Amino acid sequence: MRILIANDDGYLAPGISALVEACEGLGTVDVFAPERNASGTSNALTLHQPLSLHTAGNGYRFVSGTPSDSVHLALTSGLIPRPDLVLSGINNGANMGDDTLYSGTVAAATEGHLFGVPAIAFSLAEKGWQHLDVATRVARRVIEHALAQQAAQTAAGQGARPWLLNVNIPARADADLAAWEVTRLGRRHASFPAVAQLNPRGDTFYWIGPAGEALDDAAGTDFHAVREGRVSITPLQVDMTDHARLPAWQDWVGRR
Repeated sequence: MRILIANDDGYLAPGISALVEACEGLGTVDVFAPERNASGTSNALTLHQPLSLHTAGNGYRFVSGTPSDSVHLALTSGLIPRPDLVLSGINNGANMGDDTLYSGTVAAATEGHLFGVPAIAFSLAEKGWQHLDVATRVARRVIEHALAQQAAQTAAGQGARPWLLNVNIPARADADLAAWEVTRLGRRHASFPAVAQLNPRGDTFYWIGPAGEALDDAAGTDFHAVREGRVSITPLQVDMTDHARLPAWQDWVGRR
């Protein structure tokens, strides 16, 4: 078993070391991660400048680019054998609902999935790394259970199709005792307005506003599960086609 680990908080973040710890004894672990915090970079790839790659004293490789760059480089450079599993995180804060469109954590896992490798993104649902040790134990159990399911499907001749999971772990001391719930993505309100400030020279600059509050947090969503103290596991897919509205748009085209 070979496992590739990435994140979006950067190779020095506590969460990535926690995820390495969660994989202890499961196989060979390779770490490719951004040199700096790259939160909110989504699936961006660096196309107009070269990437540099360095190795830290602990063996982690860090890349002068995005989370997707990191996984892409690991999978296409020939520097390591092809992994059997891609993991991303553990992120400093939740990635639920609309967050998944912007999240570098989810994007790193998605990049692995695009290359046909099963992948899981892990996030600690509150910022600050509180109860990260507990989240590490939860991540270990999720990884083991997912790998066991994959092995069972393969043994049954079902030819396991690569899957992509988004896992949000409540920041609680008892999260390793919490129930797991398979959820759908909720929705957030639009983000808060951009914040304008002046630099010492009188020039205006802007900070992107904070994420909006939950809009759709009904039972069955990731927001609801985490609020109720459960571990949220959301199966994701890359296909963004609006299948439900395809017939209506086909009819619209037919009337032109």
